[in-house]
Amino acid sequence: MVPIETMVAEARKPMTDSVAAPQAFNRTVREDRPEVSPWNLPNLLTMIRLVLAFFLCAAIAWEWWLTGLVIMLVASITDWLDGYLARLQGLVSSLGRMLDPLVDKVLISGVFIFLLPVAAAHGETWLPPWMVAVVVGRELIITSIRELMERKGIAFGADWPGKLKMVLQCLAICLALVAEEARQRDSLWGLETLLWNKLRDVSMWAMALATIGSGLHYLVKMALLRLPARLG
Repeated sequence: MVPIETMVAEARKPMTDSVAAPQAFNRTVREDRPEVSPWNLPNLLTMIRLVLAFFLCAAIAWEWWLTGLVIMLVASITDWLDGYLARLQGLVSSLGRMLDPLVDKVLISGVFIFLLPVAAAHGETWLPPWMVAVVVGRELIITSIRELMERKGIAFGADWPGKLKMVLQCLAICLALVAEEARQRDSLWGLETLLWNKLRDVSMWAMALATIGSGLHYLVKMALLRLPARLG
């Protein structure tokens, strides 16, 4: 006869494996590190960028183009600086990981929504509604995917396509603001208004293509990360 101890061990083995796998899969991404206090300089810079987003939208509504340009440049600098300081000083917190991309989406989506009637008011097509829909839709979808993946313990940070997309979006916004300021005169900073308009148009298309491309990149990344779990 098989010893009772062997039977008990064999009966417990499948149960242990079935429980261990979900626990390993659902572990938090940073369980091996002590939680960082959310009250730190990188998160403060992120909150400042959130406030700047509202001022930037107000500047667009009031047609203060150069003021909006300065605000956009400062917001772009804080976007780079908060991540750099968080990594440099080891201040990457759960709040920061959630808040930083959320604020970016509020900033970018809000600005493009406010720029939409600016283009429509002059009967121009440099920012068609579908581009704004692509920007906002992509941000909502990828944010939801990132939250889902990281809840399951799978790191889903920004890759180079997402960073390139952000750079091109910021550039497109800056050129749009400059082009609107140049509209009121024949030239601005040594360049004719027509050239500013062409630069704005090209940047808008580059931004739209990068937005679509980065969205597809993250969808493929999600599928590849979830495939091993399904096969297992």
